[in-house]
Amino acid sequence: MINDDDRPQTSGDRGVAAPPSLECRDVARSFGGLKALKDISLVLESGSIFGLVGPNGSGKTTLVNAITGFYPPQQGRILYRGRDITGTRPHRVAPLGIARTFQNLALFRGMSVLDNILIGRHIHMRSSALATLFYWWWAERDEIRQRRRVEEVIDFLQLEDVRDEPIDVVPLGLQKRVELARALAAEPQLLILDEPMAGMNQEEKEYMARFILDTRDEHGTTVLLIEHHMDVVASICDRMAVLSYGELIAEGEPGTVLADERVVAAYLGKARRRAA
Repeated sequence: MINDDDRPQTSGDRGVAAPPSLECRDVARSFGGLKALKDISLVLESGSIFGLVGPNGSGKTTLVNAITGFYPPQQGRILYRGRDITGTRPHRVAPLGIARTFQNLALFRGMSVLDNILIGRHIHMRSSALATLFYWWWAERDEIRQRRRVEEVIDFLQLEDVRDEPIDVVPLGLQKRVELARALAAEPQLLILDEPMAGMNQEEKEYMARFILDTRDEHGTTVLLIEHHMDVVASICDRMAVLSYGELIAEGEPGTVLADERVVAAYLGKARRRAA
């Protein structure tokens, strides 16, 4: 049963606008003397694709880890659909409707593509000692329902040809797609993608960009995309933000942000920029 508080609010509910999907308010995080995040404030509107970019070491993954509870912020607040989740542990973040992929693949070797994706359904499974006792009545029906949803995700991401293959023999581009499939199997309302196109060729990048757009368009999923490929960010993101040494140096529509002098300097270096 879904409580009223768990339903996404719309502009018609109580005459007020729905809260943003995600808000970061003055988020700060340090590791010893290193300030990884310095008072970061961001707003992701529901159903949008938001790009988060920056040079290596700029704080992108640290911010994601703060949002998902791996490294809670030492200052500031994180709100998900209007609910304060600051410091919420990772195993409690996922059931709220937040899923992520990782910069380095976190797939289970020795398992098939299908089984890796099925793991994404664990938060929806209703296992219990009683269900196990009456397996043929309760648990089997639930397992069939979970597998049906996984098959829908496999069809959506066009993984039918490799569904039964060991993940170890699947090419990198398809492994990235499998990790996306596992995240989508959780039916997230907020999907965080940490460099999903790293190591891909141009054709694979185009496929992945299309799948991300379809995820937003067909399911209304809000996407936070961390990516180094600026062409992808510019083409599919509604808004974007740039971090540099833990600071937010620009935010707005991609065309405006990518033309910002501070962003150009952060990526090309001041000396190189002057030479140009």
